[in-house]
Amino acid sequence: METTPLLTRPKKKSLWSRLQFWRFRKKKLSSRAIYLGQLPDEEFPPNYVCNQKYNILTFLPLVLFEQFRFFLNLYFLVMALSQFIPSIRIGYLYTYWGPLCFVLAVTLFREAVDDFRRYRRDREVNRQRYERIVLDNSASDYRPFITEQVASSELRVGDIVMLHKGQRVPADMILLRTNETMGTVFIRTDQLDGEIDWKLRIPLRSTQKLPTDAHLLDINAQIFVEKPEKDIHSFIGTCTRLDEGETDSLHIENTLWSGCVVASGQATGLVIYTGSETRSVMNNATPRSKVGRLDLQVNDLTKLLFVATIVISMLLIILKGFAGPWYGFLFRFVLLFSYIIPISLRVNLDMGKAFYSWTIQRDKKIEGTVMRSTTIPEELGRIQYVLADKTGTLTKNEMVFQKLHLGNALFDKNNFYEYVTNDTPSLPTSPTTSIIGDGLAASPKQVWETVLAIALCHNVTPVYDVPSDSQADEAQSGKKWKKEENTGVITYYVKGADVALSKLLDSQWLSPECKKLAADGLRTLVMAKRTLTKEEYLQFETEYKEARLNANRSEHTSAVLAKIQRGMTLLALTGVEDRLADDVPRTLAMLKAAGIKPSQEKFL
Repeated sequence: METTPLLTRPKKKSLWSRLQFWRFRKKKLSSRAIYLGQLPDEEFPPNYVCNQKYNILTFLPLVLFEQFRFFLNLYFLVMALSQFIPSIRIGYLYTYWGPLCFVLAVTLFREAVDDFRRYRRDREVNRQRYERIVLDNSASDYRPFITEQVASSELRVGDIVMLHKGQRVPADMILLRTNETMGTVFIRTDQLDGEIDWKLRIPLRSTQKLPTDAHLLDINAQIFVEKPEKDIHSFIGTCTRLDEGETDSLHIENTLWSGCVVASGQATGLVIYTGSETRSVMNNATPRSKVGRLDLQVNDLTKLLFVATIVISMLLIILKGFAGPWYGFLFRFVLLFSYIIPISLRVNLDMGKAFYSWTIQRDKKIEGTVMRSTTIPEELGRIQYVLADKTGTLTKNEMVFQKLHLGNALFDKNNFYEYVTNDTPSLPTSPTTSIIGDGLAASPKQVWETVLAIALCHNVTPVYDVPSDSQADEAQSGKKWKKEENTGVITYYVKGADVALSKLLDSQWLSPECKKLAADGLRTLVMAKRTLTKEEYLQFETEYKEARLNANRSEHTSAVLAKIQRGMTLLALTGVEDRLADDVPRTLAMLKAAGIKPSQEKFL
């Protein structure tokens, strides 16, 4: 079989080709096939971060256009231009053009400073160094593999990049390998979706089993990925080992989106999307000039005052009479009354906003605050509502186990404490052990299988303190299989939210007990199971693998899972507590005292 050409050190691009990144923005997005170790022939957007609103050529025209869109500035411009007409000139030119030019100079300086700060932030991101795996053409031995330090802006689709703990992911990537003993890696996505809990990521099975990263350049593999999308919670793709005929499906847990941070270990990934095609950039709005309510109110007030000057001028013309060039006298009256609208108002507003921004950034009580725009600092005083996610934002995201409900027995922290300290064994150590204590009786097998389901359905590792997966909107946060060696019976264990699993279970006590635990401030999770024969499991495995390789995998996998989830047996209901973070009650009280209305649906 013909092998895929291996990755070599990329050629330096000309300055002109780097300046043409804008032309990719209107390019039709499409799916792509990437061969591992080979740079694609198709051109993709450069991995260049640009959040600037202006460049050298567009700065002056765009700023002036944005300023003269408002009636206030346009009014002063017309008044200043009128002084070039000798018949209606009523003063020196500098008395009109001096204040106007000063106002525009202040605005230009403020916009230039803001855009220069954006440029420095972009430059810092674009210059971050990363390790890229390339071939050493000077080496003559087998597997001439080296890594080179390259800037983030130089990465391209098809590059293999090594990421270390604490590094920002520079582009959208597929996780190929990790050096962690558990074979997984954790990332932080707070800069992408605002959630502070760590996310689990799993490398591709066909590449993780390779001895070292160097062997990534020895295999012949094709990775097919969907066209760039905005959705950061879904992904479709496949990885095919052409040299072995093995195909794996790619999911969201195999991805590393741009802007995430590696929280543990070392990760090696393949770049699949760069620049404007990354998830983070596609979800960002185009930089625009922000206008505060105060500016809009001043602009509306200027219109009213202008109408007032026109009315007063017309009254004076009526009293004088319409003899002679009355329209010239009308315009001169308007010029005389133009001082009703003080141009110093605009100057004071701009200088005041600049001073507010300067003091906010240097406030020692809120160190680290960055003012990304100095045009609307006064809007902080107009905030009426604060919306926030509860889990991990208002809470500590530390799930503390509190209660376990088995239908005919309820265990809580006090009961468990008594069982542990009792001299007689109370919790079963095997499926044949019985449990009787303090009037509570439960099936020994049910207790055993419940503990087994809890032990299997989780993502906790002995190294990292991983937040619990008990999200209220998750249908199934854990699925595990267990095979009985003696009987050959295979058991399917499921852990999930009650709102999802209650539709699949026929239980009379589940719904009322969930309400009781929720009334105690606890979050509920349901444990269920189903036993399968070997033939049923093999049929499910075949259908599930086919569904995962289908282009419309979400619909097909849901249909396959729906078949196997029929007739499940309820095992237990758990209640966990996620307490509020430190100072959250005091902060909410301060927000209410400031007149800010918190959304109760979001906060409670």
